[in-house]
Amino acid sequence: MSNSMSRSQLARMVLILGTMTAFGSMSIDMYLPAFPQMAQDLRVPLGTVQLSISAFLFGMAAGQLFYGPLSDRFGRRRPLLYGLALYVASAAGCACVHTGEGLLFWRLVMAIGGGAGMVISRAVVRDLYDTTEAARMFSLLMLVMGAAPILAPIAGGQILLITGWRGIFVFLGVFGLLSLVAVAVGLPESLPEERRVRHNLAEMAAIYRRLLLNHSYVRYAIALGCIAGVNFSYISGAPFLFIELHGISPQHFGLFFGANACGLIGASQLNRRLLKRFSAHRILNGAFTINAATALLLTVAGMTGIGGFPVQVILLFICLSMTGFLYPNVTALALEPFDKTAGSASALLGTIQYSLGASAGAFVGMYHNGTAVPMTATMAASGVLGWCAVVLCGRGTSQSAA
Repeated sequence: MSNSMSRSQLARMVLILGTMTAFGSMSIDMYLPAFPQMAQDLRVPLGTVQLSISAFLFGMAAGQLFYGPLSDRFGRRRPLLYGLALYVASAAGCACVHTGEGLLFWRLVMAIGGGAGMVISRAVVRDLYDTTEAARMFSLLMLVMGAAPILAPIAGGQILLITGWRGIFVFLGVFGLLSLVAVAVGLPESLPEERRVRHNLAEMAAIYRRLLLNHSYVRYAIALGCIAGVNFSYISGAPFLFIELHGISPQHFGLFFGANACGLIGASQLNRRLLKRFSAHRILNGAFTINAATALLLTVAGMTGIGGFPVQVILLFICLSMTGFLYPNVTALALEPFDKTAGSASALLGTIQYSLGASAGAFVGMYHNGTAVPMTATMAASGVLGWCAVVLCGRGTSQSAA
């Protein structure tokens, strides 16, 4: 890590940036236990509430395209503060809705606001660190980000008992407001004036075009989207798998959900140690192989019923734990060649990530058939496609900066 930072400064930056990267998980995982209650209260089918996940993911995908160029032009702090303010306002909108359409709209707006943290946190790391150190820093951020899937559904289940589902969105609004204050007070600007770029719309489009023509970047971006596909397939199907199919209570659902997040955290911290001995690409190959293989076994278990619920839980844990190795290394390798356009590269990376993740999650909902197979098959397809994308990104592939 950077020698110019004291331990306290580094800890503060990790906490703030980790919180920014956790906005997606917090905003999705916390209200999962409330799905049945929300459908009943809003008088809509459960599928409509499930669609609010896809609306959020597509909002994250679209919103990030704007924050990248804005942060390259105006610095990292100002767009981040505006995005957080929008997030807080839209959380209040979600807490007040009375229709399914209103829920989908405000979740979309909420995602556009929260997307600022996802893009800009990655760009800040790229501003400050080289590839190996960036991968280690992303692993540190996952220590904070990984706490969200552990704490969010547990907290959501408890809030549900006390205030109902609307209280969950009030909590998210307060969380967003505290994050805004933390950024305003504790996050220094990482992009100095002399490194900023001022592009018009045509130039912004040209930057994105060059990124999409960079084969290595695109393959890593697709791989990241496939990792998101694994996770969001699981997130979309988990409430049905645990609560309805296997009878786990909404309050205990968070314990199973959190156990998988613990595996992700442990893997991300092991990744920091492994990077001292192995390249990010080598770790990536091994982790993707295990991820894809266990997802395929999980599909077989779901189709045949072999081993029942315990085997499904074990395979889910292994498969999802591997993403603790995948996320930081794919992100660092994808952003490696980009300096002045790190914000735009991060934005497009996030857009591809959330577009593919949202598509996978929507697929699970569309083909719901009362079994775990739509979830497990989509996880397997995502894992195998991601593995292929990484294999195609060989060590000899040349990368050119945009």
